[in-house]
Amino acid sequence: MFESRRQPPIPHSHFVRRIALSVALSGAIAAVALSIGVLGYHFIAGLPWIDALLNAAMILGGMGPVAELTSDAAKLFASAYALFSGLVFIMVVAVTLAPVMHRILHKFHMDEGDLKK
Repeated sequence: MFESRRQPPIPHSHFVRRIALSVALSGAIAAVALSIGVLGYHFIAGLPWIDALLNAAMILGGMGPVAELTSDAAKLFASAYALFSGLVFIMVVAVTLAPVMHRILHKFHMDEGDLKK
């Protein structure tokens, strides 16, 4: 997906497209993670759809739970989903920043001879 060290950096228009694809992929990852949370809170914790969405969004966003969970299954799901959400956050940040970091490192590591070709 990325050019090698010996290749020149891609043009700006291609770079913007690469960033847009990364943001879209990050959004898709976050949407899948949110869907998992909504379904879990609805079917396992027994919350209404809107409350399940609120709880999943708050956990995924790092704010914490909103609804009181009463069953052990719901508490176990909430614990697993909170850990999962932390990993999803790291993944979304990494996927979003990968093109930018690659371009910075690519320009930093290019030899002067590579620029003359």
